[in-house]
Amino acid sequence: MRIRLALRDGDDDAIWAILEPIIRAGETYTLPREMSRADALAYWRSPGHAVFVTEDEGGIVGTYYLRPNQEGGGAHVANCGYMTAASSVGKGVARTMCLHSLDEAKARGFLAMQFNFVVASNERAVRLWERLGFTTIGRIPGAFRHPKLGMVDALAMFRNL
Repeated sequence: MRIRLALRDGDDDAIWAILEPIIRAGETYTLPREMSRADALAYWRSPGHAVFVTEDEGGIVGTYYLRPNQEGGGAHVANCGYMTAASSVGKGVARTMCLHSLDEAKARGFLAMQFNFVVASNERAVRLWERLGFTTIGRIPGAFRHPKLGMVDALAMFRNL
């Protein structure tokens, strides 16, 4: 797998192909399920987001953004969002992206990384983040309205770099 900065507009079709089914499912991100392509790409490519894509065998199989978690006094803590193409789930794409993001964040001068809202029912992601050194530092009861499971908790997860 190869990870590179996403090309402005040139990678948008591939990024949208990854984002759309995840947004429509509504099971892991707090984005409106009816979100338009333009709004989703504007969110993913928000000012301050460094956007990356992961390529494997010639196609884009994942994408993530890296940004400061907060501004000012909290700008030394990074935050990321990751999405993997449905056809590549279970093939190490998320792990590869997270490891890359940890290195990239450190290279950019961040001292830690925090995930603010990990849906607790996304057990695969929670286990991966834990294996990569993240600790759950908070639990928000019933913070996420899951379309199948109802109200589920959200986790704040953190690790130093």
